[in-house]
Amino acid sequence: MLNIEYSNEVKNALVNNLPIVALESTIISFGMPYPENVKVAKECEERVRKHGSVPAIIAIINGKIKVGLNEEELEFMAKSNDIIKVSRRDLPYIVSLKLNGATTVASTMMIASMAGIKFFATGGIGGVHRGFSEAMDVSADLEELARTNVTVVSAGAKSILDLEKTLEYLETKGVLVVGYKTDELPAFFTNKSGIKVPKRMDDALDIALMIKTKEDLGITSGLLITNPISDEYSLDKAYIDNAINEALKLAKEQDIKGKDITPFLLFKINEITKGSSLEANIHLVYSNCELASTICKAYNYLKNK
Repeated sequence: MLNIEYSNEVKNALVNNLPIVALESTIISFGMPYPENVKVAKECEERVRKHGSVPAIIAIINGKIKVGLNEEELEFMAKSNDIIKVSRRDLPYIVSLKLNGATTVASTMMIASMAGIKFFATGGIGGVHRGFSEAMDVSADLEELARTNVTVVSAGAKSILDLEKTLEYLETKGVLVVGYKTDELPAFFTNKSGIKVPKRMDDALDIALMIKTKEDLGITSGLLITNPISDEYSLDKAYIDNAINEALKLAKEQDIKGKDITPFLLFKINEITKGSSLEANIHLVYSNCELASTICKAYNYLKNK
């Protein structure tokens, strides 16, 4: 196996069996402009620490897999123009050619698992895109959840997707989806989707016990904990749906497809909502970091008591 380079903080956590939460680097390199991206990344790390776990931002720099970034590496990921978006399929290419890559949900899960990290906080997962019957566009995130034993905490799937088909896909793959303090599947920018979540749980310790039980049973697929955005930052469902439809229309007119579609749509939605969607995105990520850290700490306690 290729060597993984750990930050001093993460290395210490692994040696001392401390709870660790993985964080993706796509939000740094592609999610927002500098220096806002650095500010948000650092705040995510702090939220994880304050709730009892150690943060581990995952990225690839000069072909080296990094688990945990120092200040210089974080600045590089935030400012460099030669960062490539890396999913599972891209990892051998990026590493072998010693390139720089920001990890998506799928590749972050994969590397976290390689590093022995079982929890991951993100904004929203990818899923089945709208118009699936025409383009058959399904995010690699769903397959990664089916095959990789990492618990992902997110605000559901991104609102730009076909949420019902995404939920059905996960059910087919045997991935449990749990709503944290909600009966309704969160929809990223809004906590309203009109879709019932398969299971609801209201306590982090109960969730941690369920995760431990899943492993005791030998179930090796991932687990998705959906954490709705708070009422304070949740956008009106009709308002954000209109913005999404407008962005989708623009994407079709400009023939934007494949891996380019999600960043294009998020950028356009932010333009249409005059920045309110980005503000919502930032705060839902913070909330997910806090919840993932709390569950991770509880799981670590149960494993070691």
